Amino acid sequence: MKQITAEWVAKAEGDYAIVGRELRARKNPSYDGACFHAQQCAEKYLKAALAEKAVAFGKTHDLGALLDDVLSFQPLWETYRADLVHLMSFAAAFRYPGESADRATARDAARRCRRFRAAARGLLKLGAD
Repeated sequence: MKQITAEWVAKAEGDYAIVGRELRARKNPSYDGACFHAQQCAEKYLKAALAEKAVAFGKTHDLGALLDDVLSFQPLWETYRADLVHLMSFAAAFRYPGESADRATARDAARRCRRFRAAARGLLKLGAD
């Protein structure tokens, strides 16, 4: 694995760990944070896949656009589009006043993230965990 890919994976795993911690928190869980970090985990795994194949990408949080680039070498990932587009809304939606995530929304975001993470780790030959 390329060094840059490993760095993207490490960042993605940091986000994934935060999702889990927030969902397990008994005092003051941040469901907004769990949703944001679920989106971040998926974004960084998309970027890791692109980096490993030496496909250039810009500074974007658009999971759909990143997925479009990945499909050139991983066409079966089209099945994750709905989950990724759903997660994309969490890049900003709950980071500002006006909307807040609840536990059910955060659990759903975590489930979508977990499903995509498993596929990404499989592509990168990282194993289940």
